[in-house]
Amino acid sequence: MPIVNTGRFDINYVEEGEGFPIILIHGLAGDHTAWFPQIAALKNKYRVIAFDNPGSGKSSKVQNPVSSADLADATLGLMDKLSIKKAHVVGRSMGGAIAQQMALRSQDSIQSMAMAASFARLDPLGSQIIENMQQLLSWRKSWSEWAPHAVNLFVAPEFFNENPDLIKNITMLISDESRDMISYDHLATTCLEHNVIDELGSIKTPTLVMAGKFDPICSMTAQKWMVDALPDVELTVFEKSSHFFLMEELSLIHISEPTRRTPISYAVFCL
Repeated sequence: MPIVNTGRFDINYVEEGEGFPIILIHGLAGDHTAWFPQIAALKNKYRVIAFDNPGSGKSSKVQNPVSSADLADATLGLMDKLSIKKAHVVGRSMGGAIAQQMALRSQDSIQSMAMAASFARLDPLGSQIIENMQQLLSWRKSWSEWAPHAVNLFVAPEFFNENPDLIKNITMLISDESRDMISYDHLATTCLEHNVIDELGSIKTPTLVMAGKFDPICSMTAQKWMVDALPDVELTVFEKSSHFFLMEELSLIHISEPTRRTPISYAVFCL
């Protein structure tokens, strides 16, 4: 996989397909592999780019504090290196916060924006959960001990109860001891400090907000704040799901065409 330098960070990315570009930005605890089902679904019609955020995967570690604006600059830098002048941008959780900063900094670069289980500001509950996960990791210094305390926060109660094998697999996935704890800690603080509620009104980009009804991290309160502030926005709520609704909603398999006015359909992100 290629790596490009965007100034402050080296960014590891994958690229598949041809056509209008789609940029996929993962969340706090993930890397580009979280998007494999979506890449497979989109690559026959679009130029799809997924990458490891700084502090994740094979991109540069984050050894010092970093802001969501810094991460947006890195993503815009990647677009520049790949000669992408405009793209549909899809961000999950922290990735949505990065997408917002991209739109605020270079709105002409964003054709449409979709945010999955994301936030423009965490509510008190979401902030407490992130702080708790930070503290647990600092106390135990072990992803395998951290994971069982975190996994129940990512899926809805019904899904957790009815899918023990999947829960076991998710727990194993987020128990990966190769992940850099210092980077995670800095990126968690990035999430805690991200607050662009008062700036969202200047984003004219067509935006799709997608939410899991039972998400305690990026709650319906946080979604309402975004929807109320964005001028051109559509909200889709997954009524049975939580923070990982991309995985929980497995029955939605159709793909809708994105247009200038409408971001890529939420359905493709539930394959």
